[in-house]
Formats: sequence, structure tokens, C-alpha cells
Amino acid sequence: MTTPGVKWIPLDEATLDPNPFVQFERWWEEAVKVVREPETICVATADKSGQPRARMVLLRGRDERGFCFFTNYESAKGHDLEENPKASLLWYVEPLGRQVRIEGAVEKVSPEESDIYFDSRPRGHQIGAHASHQSQVIASRVELQDAVQESERRFEGGEVPRPPHWGGYRVIPHFFEFWQHREDRLHDRVFYTPDASGGWNRQRHQP
Repeated sequence: MTTPGVKWIPLDEATLDPNPFVQFERWWEEAVKVVREPETICVATADKSGQPRARMVLLRGRDERGFCFFTNYESAKGHDLEENPKASLLWYVEPLGRQVRIEGAVEKVSPEESDIYFDSRPRGHQIGAHASHQSQVIASRVELQDAVQESERRFEGGEVPRPPHWGGYRVIPHFFEFWQHREDRLHDRVFYTPDASGGWNRQRHQP
């Protein structure tokens, strides 16, 4: 990253919040001012053989319980998480030269949480969740469009319920890395790891 005219903000571990969730919110508040879609994150999973897979999703919930995204449980990432319930998240804010890497165990959110989020989605997105068998082979785009039309007919005039195979996952962090771009590739990197008292240790690592 060599964005002209940008003054990088040094990352000093002494000024970081002791709580990485709070620190993430600080960076989030700054990111929403300069990024069109700050919710975009990369989610990396691995199956039982260790084969990694990564894809971009939208971060739809964040608090001290963890970081949430929603998907089809029968998708490739759903199968990975069934076999190996761990994930790594990467949040990248290019205009500020920042990354946050998060690793942790993964659990499904409650059905009630999934219902609340599903009900907030545009109707077209709700229909799509019924019509698409995510990650499965399909003969053509026409077949998908036919499935959408069939779902539209099925729910015409009524609400679209959340399909049982669709819902949320929560990544429960046991590791954070806050990364700040600096000149000459001498970047700032601060790791958070749990301590014995239930808090977090902060350590600077070399770039």
C-alpha cells in the first residue's frame, strides 16, 4: 500500500484499549467514515483434511460474544464448519492502511437471532435463500431463475420464513492482530491473546 498523501497513524500498544473488542470498535468508527462497505470481511475455514478455503462475506453482528455472519448451513463453508468448527477472519481497511485478523472457535447463533436477522433482509434476499442450494452444481442460470420464480409463487402474499438450513455463525475470538501500515514495510503489529485472569495480553510483534 502506497497511497499518495496519506499520513499513517502509528500503532502504539500503550495507547490501545486493553479490550480488543473495544479497540475494534474504535477502528470501526474511523473506518465507516472512509470505506463504502466496512462490513466486508474475509472468512477462512478448513475442512477435516486441512484444506483451507476463503471467501468474502458481510459482518452482521459484533459484540463481546464474538463476530457474526450469516449463510446457508449446507454451503461449502457450512460443511467446513461442521467438520472443523474454527475460522479466521480478516478485516481490511485500505484507506487507513489497517487490518484486523481474528481467530477463534465457531458456533451457530441461536434460531431466534437468525430469525431476527432474516426478517430484516430484503424480500428478494429471503426468496434467494429458499431458491439457491448454495455451492451445489446447477445446469444453468435459467434453472436458478426458475427456482426463484417458484419460491416467489410459494410465498406470494405472505411473509417469507427463514429456511431451516440458513442462519448465523459466531466466531468466538481467542486471538486478535491489529496491523497498521508504516513506511518501508516496517509495519506495526500488536497481538492480543487471553491471559489467566480472563483479560487479554498485548504484545508487539516484528513486521
